[in-house]
Amino acid sequence: MSTALETQLSRWTEAHVIDLPTAERIRSFETSRSLQGDTVRWQSILALSFGAIMLIAGILLFVAAHWDDMSPTSRFLSVLAMVAVLHVAGAFAETRFPNMAIALHGIGTGALGAGIFLTGQIFNLDEHWPGGVMLWALGAVVAWALRRDWVQAAYSFLLVPAWIVSEWMKASERFSGADRITAAGIVLLSVVYLLAPEEEKTTSVRRVLMWIGSLAIIPATVTLCFFATERIWFGRRFLPLKMQIVGFASAFALPLVLGYLLKPRRFWMVGVGALWVALLCSIPSDTSGALAWIWRSLGPYLAGVAGSIALIWAGMFEKRKERINLGVAGVAVSVFAFYFSTVMDKLGRSVSLIGLGLLFLLGGWLLERTRRRLVQHMVAGGAQ
Repeated sequence: MSTALETQLSRWTEAHVIDLPTAERIRSFETSRSLQGDTVRWQSILALSFGAIMLIAGILLFVAAHWDDMSPTSRFLSVLAMVAVLHVAGAFAETRFPNMAIALHGIGTGALGAGIFLTGQIFNLDEHWPGGVMLWALGAVVAWALRRDWVQAAYSFLLVPAWIVSEWMKASERFSGADRITAAGIVLLSVVYLLAPEEEKTTSVRRVLMWIGSLAIIPATVTLCFFATERIWFGRRFLPLKMQIVGFASAFALPLVLGYLLKPRRFWMVGVGALWVALLCSIPSDTSGALAWIWRSLGPYLAGVAGSIALIWAGMFEKRKERINLGVAGVAVSVFAFYFSTVMDKLGRSVSLIGLGLLFLLGGWLLERTRRRLVQHMVAGGAQ
C-alpha cells in the first residue's frame, strides 16, 4: 500500500471520518491488490517508458549506421520489418503483460512514421510531404480503433491535427500572415483538450487529452501573442482574403466540432474558450495608432490573466484540480512576462532586481495561498 494512502487513512481516523475497523479493511484490500499485481507501480511505468524510448532509438541508430550500405530493396524490407516485428511482439505480450503490449504497439506506431518518411526517401517521393503525415495519422487512427488504448489515442489526437496543420503550411508557404491562423487553431485545440475531462467523465483518453492540452496551451498562447505576426516578409504577398476566411473558419470550426463531441452538455465552455482565442487574435502586430499601441502593449497580458481566471473558474465548476493549478500558473506567467517586457527595462539594474525578487517571493506566496484556498473550497463544495 502506498505511503500517501497510509497517511490519509491516519488523518481520517484521527479526525473520526472513518473508524478503525474501516481503516483496517481498506488497508487489507489495498495490500491484497498490490500483492496480486492489479496495480502498476510507477517504477514499472518508468522502466517501460525508458525501455521503449531506448529500443526505438537503438533501432533507428542501427538502421542509420548501415543505411548507405543497403540496397533500396533491403532498406524497404528493413523498414517493413521494423514496424511488423514491434506490433507482432506487442500482440504476443498482450495476454502476459498488457502494459508491455501497450509500449510495444506504441513503439510500432511511432516507427510507422519513420517508415513512411524513410520509404519516401528511398523512392525519392517528395511531391507532397503532408501526405506522409496523413498516412501516419491514418495508421494511428486504425491502431486506436483496434487497440483502444491511451497511447494510440494520444498518437491519433496529435497526428490528425499535425496533418491538417501541415496541409495548411504547404498551401500557404508562399504567403505571409498564415502563422497567426495556425497558432490560433492550436491554442483553441489545446483549450478543447484541456476541457475534455469532466467530473463524471474521466477516462484514460480524456486524461491524455488533458495532459496534451496542459503542456501545449501556454507555449501556443505565447506564440500566438508574440511570434505569430501578420507582417509581410520580403518577397512574399500577404495571405489572400479567401485563404484568410478559409483558414480562420477551419481553425475555429474544427476544434469546436471536436469540443461539441467531447462536451455536448457543456459546449458553452468551449465557446467561451473560442471567444478568448478570438480576443488573442485581435491583438495587432503593428502599432500604428494610439489604441493599437495600447492594445499591443497590454493586450497579451490582460488576455492571459482573463483566460487564466476563466480556467480557474472552469476547474471550480467541474471540480478539476489541474485546471486550478494551470490557471494559477497562467496568472503567474502573465504577471512575470509583463514585468520583464514592460517594467524591468524602465528601472535601474539594482531596483529591477529587487522588484523581481519581491515579485517572486510575495507573488509566489500569494498565488500559492490563493491556489490552496481554491482547492480547499472546491473539495469542500464537492463534499457537501
